[in-house]
Amino acid sequence: MSFTKISYGWIALVFAAGVILAMTAPGQTAGLSPFTDPLIQELGVSRTAISFSYLIGTLTGALTMPYFGRLIDRIGSKTAIIAVGIGLSLVIYLASFVSDIFNLTAIYIGLRFFGQGALTLAATTLIAKTVLHRPGLALGMIGAIGAAGVSMAPVGFERLIALTDFRTAFQIEALLVLAIVIPIALFLPGKKLEVAKDEFTETGTLKTVTGMSVSEARKTLGFWMIATAMITVGLVSTAFGFHLISILGLQGFSPLEAAATFIPQTVGSLLLAVFVGGLTDKYHPKFGVIIAMSLMALSMLMLFIVQPGFLGLIFGFLIGSSQGAMKGVDTVALVQYFGRAHIGEIRGWAHSIGLVSTALGPILLSLGLDVFGNYYIPSLLLLLLPITAIVLAIIDQTPRDRYV
Repeated sequence: MSFTKISYGWIALVFAAGVILAMTAPGQTAGLSPFTDPLIQELGVSRTAISFSYLIGTLTGALTMPYFGRLIDRIGSKTAIIAVGIGLSLVIYLASFVSDIFNLTAIYIGLRFFGQGALTLAATTLIAKTVLHRPGLALGMIGAIGAAGVSMAPVGFERLIALTDFRTAFQIEALLVLAIVIPIALFLPGKKLEVAKDEFTETGTLKTVTGMSVSEARKTLGFWMIATAMITVGLVSTAFGFHLISILGLQGFSPLEAAATFIPQTVGSLLLAVFVGGLTDKYHPKFGVIIAMSLMALSMLMLFIVQPGFLGLIFGFLIGSSQGAMKGVDTVALVQYFGRAHIGEIRGWAHSIGLVSTALGPILLSLGLDVFGNYYIPSLLLLLLPITAIVLAIIDQTPRDRYV
């Protein structure tokens, strides 16, 4: 079966992977954001304490990603997705019984590993391995579908919590993940089909799939350009998302108005993921990185003037656009730079670096609030990140498509 041309099979695979990405919402910062304040009140802990718990959970989950990426290369994405889907559902269900900061930390480890890390890595690696025709467009589309689901989730989760309580909301999430991820995964191509048709010779024998090793990839500027951009998007969007109710509350937003800014994030992420993904098929990935980092810098500067209404919509749109732009460029850039022979492990390292940044974001912003008494100065300091990524992109000379 070939998934290397735009056909019903190509569309079905992209849509399936996109829906799986959307179901990572319970482990993503956006999906966890509506639970932050209820957990603080229920457990009687400080905002800094829960941010530190989140940091430990995310760091622990992130450090396993290189090894999980290598495992995907061995067992195939389908098997990985099924196992992770079951694990994620179980952890979400256990979250409904959280009683103190210690078991909350254990829950964060599970949610960040299975949701933010493993399920995202398995779904995007599936596309990276099977799609050669317009891979940037394919990855942009699944990123857009996934981002749409993740960005819409906070509004739904906030309503669930308001109508019931956060424990019941967790239990409903667990059932949804199990009911959606596993049936979709059963129809995905297995490991034997996780090879693109273009990799076969005219006689039907399999070509040698070439590419750099992880150690070779880490020695290139291109790897660190992508990694820095992923760090920027991960750290800043997670910092803003985790404390969104507090940040926008200081600007006059109600909790529902703050959660609603995730909706324009959806629009921005959809548009930019597809646009930049298509752009990366034709041009050097550095241009996509520059676009993503410029949008992130603008969103950070908006923090000084954002208010409920139109400016709130623009603020959300810019954050979502930056995230979408990176979804359209990061995976396909790594394939273009380093080939597909070890792409699962290479992506595992890049994903791990990005996840570490998501662990640091909430605690850094919380500490910044404690030290400076506002979110403005910490935001200005974090502005150095997108500027650094843009500089690296400008000077990067890593060739693309050397292994195609």
